[in-house]
Amino acid sequence: MVMQSALVGEFYVEHNSWLHKWLSKKVGSTFDAADLTQDTFMRLLSKVETEQIVEPRAYLTKIAHGLMANFLRRRDIETAYLNALAALGGSQDAYSGQSLENQQILLERIIALDCMLSGLSHNARAAFLLHRVDGMSYAEIALELGVTVSSIKKYIAKALLHCASAA
Repeated sequence: MVMQSALVGEFYVEHNSWLHKWLSKKVGSTFDAADLTQDTFMRLLSKVETEQIVEPRAYLTKIAHGLMANFLRRRDIETAYLNALAALGGSQDAYSGQSLENQQILLERIIALDCMLSGLSHNARAAFLLHRVDGMSYAEIALELGVTVSSIKKYIAKALLHCASAA
């Protein structure tokens, strides 16, 4: 483990600045890039066979890209949530007026729901959300999606089974 830490330390000294610049260009924020850079090296520390890494930049890029994709998805979900609040006549103050802990819990729940539903087809996901979140009837959803009520029943059943297996 000592050898691994030393190797990661070398990678950090040699590639930290480059990785930070690369991430800054991708995410548009030096602060977020700094966090992602640190997370990348922390992830590298947890790898068991770092001495076998032949192309450190390629390896670091692969780890950083995965972390960045999660970060950007999370940011998009938060933005969509705040936009939905505003569109519904709600206020972002309702969100920002909560404690940071409550904001984080709410965002984590939304992200968990998004991840849970990500394995579904577009129609199954839309039918499930329209029924559970918007309270629409099967007939209303069928009209909205341009499919039969029978299809909506199948979509929602599939979504429920998917959620039950993911939980």
